Amino acid sequence: MLFFLPYSSFAQNNGRVAVNETITASDNATPWLSPSRDFAFGFRKLGEPNLFLLSIWFYNIPDQTVVWYADDGNPVSVGSRVVLNPDMGLVLYDPQGKQLWKSPNVQYVIAYGSMSDTGNFMLLRSDSNSEWESFNYPTDTMLPTQIMQSGGVLNSRQYENNFRPGRFQFRLLLDGNLVLNTRDVQSNFAYQAYYVSNTYDPSNTSNSGYQVVFNQTAHMYILRRNNQSVDLTPNSVPNVKDYYHRATLDFDGVFVQYSHPKSSSENLGWSIVRMWPNNICVDNTISEEQGSGTCGFNSICRLDGSRRPVCECPKHYELVDPNDKNGRCNPSFIQICEENNSKSVEDLYDFEELINIDWPYNDYEQMNPIAETECRNSCLHDCFCAAAAFNGGHCWKKKQPLANGRNDPSVGVNGKVFLKFKRDDMLHPENKKKEKKDKGTLILVGSMLEGTLDVLVEDDMEALNDRKKLERFVTIALCCIQEDASLRPTMRKVCQMLEGVVEVPIPNQVSFTE
Repeated sequence: MLFFLPYSSFAQNNGRVAVNETITASDNATPWLSPSRDFAFGFRKLGEPNLFLLSIWFYNIPDQTVVWYADDGNPVSVGSRVVLNPDMGLVLYDPQGKQLWKSPNVQYVIAYGSMSDTGNFMLLRSDSNSEWESFNYPTDTMLPTQIMQSGGVLNSRQYENNFRPGRFQFRLLLDGNLVLNTRDVQSNFAYQAYYVSNTYDPSNTSNSGYQVVFNQTAHMYILRRNNQSVDLTPNSVPNVKDYYHRATLDFDGVFVQYSHPKSSSENLGWSIVRMWPNNICVDNTISEEQGSGTCGFNSICRLDGSRRPVCECPKHYELVDPNDKNGRCNPSFIQICEENNSKSVEDLYDFEELINIDWPYNDYEQMNPIAETECRNSCLHDCFCAAAAFNGGHCWKKKQPLANGRNDPSVGVNGKVFLKFKRDDMLHPENKKKEKKDKGTLILVGSMLEGTLDVLVEDDMEALNDRKKLERFVTIALCCIQEDASLRPTMRKVCQMLEGVVEVPIPNQVSFTE
């Protein structure tokens, strides 16, 4: 026993991990630590009960910030395990032994693993050459000594406590430009950039960038092919001997370099060294004519005192997912062209008057010259009009969904937006009942063209882990609420569909109002 004690202690302190070593997800699981204990690899417990994230995090500070995570940020349940397999590298299993993820592109036999003091977890061959490194597969964060090559990408989280890939990207394009852009989460289609480094030179490719370097002194820069560099961080940054550093694409779309004191009697937290862009609410609307912008559709972006974006639903609108503060806002009413109501349109609809607020690129009709009253009335009597912007005799009518919403004094010079809403007190009781039903169906169906089923189950991770089953259950629910009763399945058929005995048809006659 005494013979093995020194070896065990040394193995723990030098960051080396033997093959076939295993960590099982539990409250008292011991992670694999770097020699200085600055970083840990293992299962980080999440806020949800019995859910864990296979990740790397800062270990020596109270705010044990996650800097890398496996399997696109999908959490696992208690009893899951990760194994350092000599033939496959890191392999993640669920409690039943089903393989969930493995380190990609492992071709040679792994001799051992290493959790380094830089925050890089490496799989090494017997000749000590690297076969796989977490630094080569970044998630939302870069650390000092880390380099991003052409084609590299960081994806933001969906939101603060959801590590799945979100709407924002940090990319070093093959042409040499470093960009920040939003994307369509379902298809990964990249929208136009709201930050561009301008390090692409079509006349001379040697002047174009090919690496983003976060060096050992915590300076970030773009390295051109001619070995010249373009600085991204200030000339002076907190000393790496006394401060931890990280650069993260946050869930709100802002790319931030942070510093944190290594030792302090107080938990001072992370401080901002630099952030890109300076005003994401405005910068993300300069050229982006598609997508929702910084915030979700129908939302309004403003900067707080720290110049971070805050997304807010306008009055008469509400978040689709209350957990996603930067997500989409839906109207709390249904606007349709045929009301079948004896009330006049003036009695049914009214406007909220908004100052210094605009939703660019949603215009479908422009009138000029026109008076303010005429602008309002034109939108009021147009069932397609969701809002009208008026400024200096110009009137722009806007349709749903409203995108790139921003609260900025520069857009409000003698201007205002009339946001249309339905008067709730004018609805008959039977219409309210129908509207509630239609809205619920709209959310259900919308959660299925958009892929946001997590809204329906309130981020129940256990349900989301079996997405195919969840989609089947939701489709069955849609079949059961079709307006035409003859199209609804019998209870026997429903039971068979739930058991997977018969195929679930796709309902094509579900009545709902867009």
